[in-house]
Amino acid sequence: LSTVLFTPLFAENFSEMSNEELIEIMGYVKKKNRKPFYKELKSRVSTMSDREKRVYRKNLKKIKKSR
Repeated sequence: LSTVLFTPLFAENFSEMSNEELIEIMGYVKKKNRKPFYKELKSRVSTMSDREKRVYRKNLKKIKKSR
């Protein structure tokens, strides 16, 4: 589990990650990687399951409140 959470913090190619992995690390991506991260994440919304969309939106709200 820690590999899933910490490896992407330094990765710049988020396209190899699953939707679930991307959703899990929302809010934990280094500032320099946020733009490509959110670009990849947003490109996936249309292919997300209903459950993934719910978790994505929930995490997005949490992030916006904390900034």
